[in-house]
Parts: sequence; C-alpha cells; structure tokens
Amino acid sequence: MDPFARLPEGCISEILSFTSPLDASRSSIVSKEFESAVESDAVWERFLPSEYQEIVSESISPLKYATKKELYFHLCHSPILVDGGKMSFSLHKRDGKKCFMVGARQLQISWKGCWDFIPHTNSRFAEVARLRSVGWIHIQGRIKARLLSKNAHYAAYLVFWLEKMDGLKSSSTVVRFIDDENTRSEHKECRETGKMAKMRDDGWMEIEMGKFYSKNEDYDGEVEVWLIEINNPHGKFGLMVEGIEFRPI
Repeated sequence: MDPFARLPEGCISEILSFTSPLDASRSSIVSKEFESAVESDAVWERFLPSEYQEIVSESISPLKYATKKELYFHLCHSPILVDGGKMSFSLHKRDGKKCFMVGARQLQISWKGCWDFIPHTNSRFAEVARLRSVGWIHIQGRIKARLLSKNAHYAAYLVFWLEKMDGLKSSSTVVRFIDDENTRSEHKECRETGKMAKMRDDGWMEIEMGKFYSKNEDYDGEVEVWLIEINNPHGKFGLMVEGIEFRPI
C-alpha cells in the first residue's frame, strides 16, 4: 500500500510548498497523490515572489494563465517587460528568485554621440544600443536593491552582441551599493573581467561584471555596475548592447 495514500492532498501540498520548485517538480514521480498535489496553486504561489501580482500587473502585455504553476514557468521562460518597457522581469527556474534586465535606453553610456539606438528583432526591448565608431566605452547601470530577492547571491551581466567573443576581455568592471545621495559605497568590487563572453540561450552574449549579495530588505539604495574598456578599440567594432541583467547565481 502506498504510505502517502492516507495523507490528505492539502497536507501534501503544504509540505511541498516548503521545498523548492525543482524538488516539487521531481516529487510528482513519488506517487499519484504527490503528482496531484504538485499541481496545486497553494504550492506554486509559495514559489512566486510575494509581490508577484503587482509585478505581473505592470507587464506591458497582459499575461494569461490558468494556474500558478503555469504562471511560474511562463515567468521562467518568457521574460515580461515592466516599468513601461524599461526593464524585463523573469524568475530563476531552480528557486524562483527574481531576475531583472535593465534595457540599453536606461543605461548611462559615455560618448552617446558614438551610439545609435535601433530596433532589433531578437531583443525583448524596443531598442538596443549599437556602437557606430570604434573607441573607448563606459557603460553604467543601476537597479534599486529592494527589487531583488533577499538573502541571495547575484551577479550582473552585460548582455551584448559582438563579432569577436574576446572583444571585451580586457575590460574593467565595478560593482557597488550606493545610497540615495550617491555619496557612499557599502560594498565595492573592482576587477579586470579577464573573461571570454558566453553565448546565451536567447542568442545574445554575456560577460560577467561582478558578484554581490542581496541581503538587507530595508536598504533603499541601489546596486550600481560599470564596465570600462579602453584597451581594445578596434575589437569592439559592431558592438550592440541589449542591457545589463541582474541574475541570481
């Protein structure tokens, strides 16, 4: 006899809601009772961010979903545009932590006269930034720390396209927390990236800009990241920037 058959489905759902999305999905093979319970809205609502309704309501395209599980996986695989299309939002599939990408239009890019903002068929945003003359680059992005999941390790990534995958290898990066007056640094990491870009599943490339820990939910400052490249001007010909992504690691 299946030992789980005696447990009410609601009890199993409550147990599963204290696991992780990955563990809950795997549990469906344990028994028929678990297979049924794992479809419960009570389980998947616990895995969604507490403010998910507010976030979803900001989507510039209405979302249609029949269950909380369907919504969860939609947000894992199909980022939505929020804040008037300035940012995208998605969920980290393994644990449901929040991911944001700040679009190119919202980045501070030095020497903007050397850049064009153009539509791109493979971008989630209305426009991407395209470098039209070789030279130095300084790209800076920010996000409010309170938007990120708490007690989570994050990394920031420049999402771009470049013919040469090592075109940004010699760039330097900075990650820091700043307060509202932009006067003090809570944490700072400066380093040479020294890394090759990696291909993403969405067809773009990315290079890590640095790591940080999102901890204090009462902190009302911002996370700021920079990327500076002054050593390889000709290696950046044709550079296109989609945005900067803040993603759990």
